[in-house]
Amino acid sequence: MSPAPVLDARIAELTARHLPFVRATVVRARRPASARPGDTAVVLEDGRIEGFVGGVCAEATVRAQALRTLASGEALLLRISPEAEEKDASGEPEAEDGALNLRNPCLSGGELEIFLEPRRPVPRVLVLGDTPIARALTGLGPALGYEVAGPPGGGLTEESLTGARAVVVASHGRGEEAALTAAVRAGVPYVGLVASPGRGAAVVGALDLTPEQRDGIRTPAGLWIGARTPGEIALSILAEVVASVRGGSEPVDAAPEPVTRAAPAAPAGPAALDPVCGMTVAAVADTPHSDAGGERRWFCCEGCRTAFEADPGRYAEAR
Repeated sequence: MSPAPVLDARIAELTARHLPFVRATVVRARRPASARPGDTAVVLEDGRIEGFVGGVCAEATVRAQALRTLASGEALLLRISPEAEEKDASGEPEAEDGALNLRNPCLSGGELEIFLEPRRPVPRVLVLGDTPIARALTGLGPALGYEVAGPPGGGLTEESLTGARAVVVASHGRGEEAALTAAVRAGVPYVGLVASPGRGAAVVGALDLTPEQRDGIRTPAGLWIGARTPGEIALSILAEVVASVRGGSEPVDAAPEPVTRAAPAAPAGPAALDPVCGMTVAAVADTPHSDAGGERRWFCCEGCRTAFEADPGRYAEAR
């Protein structure tokens, strides 16, 4: 099977599983660039690249910028060139009208223009329970553009949890422990339990999870807005889910008493500076890195890593 159908099938699979990714398409290439117009790749949330949009140096730039577009949700025309880039007052590369010019010192003289299109699925919220609050949650969800529903078959499975952004357990004591444990272990960003402060703390404290995992469960679920009715409580829970999905934080006075809160997961990895060539790269697992010199450094390609490991002291001051 040729690369294009394989990539199309992969995109269809990621879409069906509600997994975010960026589609990167080469729209212009000037020799001696190795990529050609029409070459396509997908960049996954963890920084992995499947497909081809250029050599390792181009990939490093594409990976870093794709993760940023995945966080912002805004498409970007990325121009990569060995020439100097324009920078704003803060010294950062300046994007204008949806286009960004970046200097890549590793390129062998060619230029690339790559269109980065983030594909962020509609947030999926799984609600466990058949209670007034659970029904209110499923009723309010569509107004936000969210997919809010009970898990298929009524129980949480590895398949049903794939791509879920939030799990809310509102079953009033029925199957809570198993549902919370499954959601946390699956890495769902937001896990909430509808319960009183005392009962919620007791349920969470008895779970077979690490202390850090238990601390990530929101209970009582929802921001403090003085909610009383099922609809109001559902609104407060969805507000907290939105804060988690969008990477925000709740107000300082969101709750009248201490409750467990975990920082929302960032949708993109941090950036780092290649100490050899000075290029900005994504500090993710697929990026070459080294612990030589006692500190982890990240590199655009194997060549820069090899140069650093041969003489770490030479690049010790690079940031």
